[in-house]
Amino acid sequence: MRPLILALGERRFNLGESGSPMDLDRLLPGQGAWEVEIGFGKGRYLLASAATHPETRFLGIEVAPKYFRLAERRAVRRRLTNVLLAQGEALFMLCAVLPPGFARVVHVYFPDPWPKDRHHKRRLFDRETVDLVLRLLSPGGVLSFATDFQEYGEEVTKLLESHPGLEVEALPEWPGGPRTNYEVKYEAEGRPIIRLEARLVAAAESLLHPGGARAVTAAVVEETR
Repeated sequence: MRPLILALGERRFNLGESGSPMDLDRLLPGQGAWEVEIGFGKGRYLLASAATHPETRFLGIEVAPKYFRLAERRAVRRRLTNVLLAQGEALFMLCAVLPPGFARVVHVYFPDPWPKDRHHKRRLFDRETVDLVLRLLSPGGVLSFATDFQEYGEEVTKLLESHPGLEVEALPEWPGGPRTNYEVKYEAEGRPIIRLEARLVAAAESLLHPGGARAVTAAVVEETR
């Protein structure tokens, strides 16, 4: 487990491997709504959004140190004061660090599809982990997702459409054009891209994907045998 590092402008905070919930409003005070990007890469969309919407607070999560440092330098150079960057494992942060229901939007663009069967457990979206992502959303919040990996995109579409707390819409393109460097590249290559928006419409107590709930129940039963 890599230690969790936060950056806000030129300030850095090393939280080690703490599992304590993060007080985001203390780290970045304000009244603006929160948006989260999981796996921001070089920060194209995250930093552009922060510059365009200074009234909104942004949290970016990235596991790769080189991309984290690159985005950190760019945020400082652009004097962005409304974006908090986190370097760490996304699933760990979703499980143990981030508070529930704080985000208006969660962005996930071109995540690693982990195509090999033995690596599927590492995916950000499967029946056991999808609720970890959705728990970040406030009522009425939106998950925005894109991938060029068709098989994975079709699986994520089915997964979200079968969730009782979501309304899902497939989009041919994003308003304002491509959001990431990958999307620009893949559009130029003519690759088909799956883009989804899923809106949280159910109460918090309904936020369990039925497949994930069954898997958790089965695991608990197996553990108690």
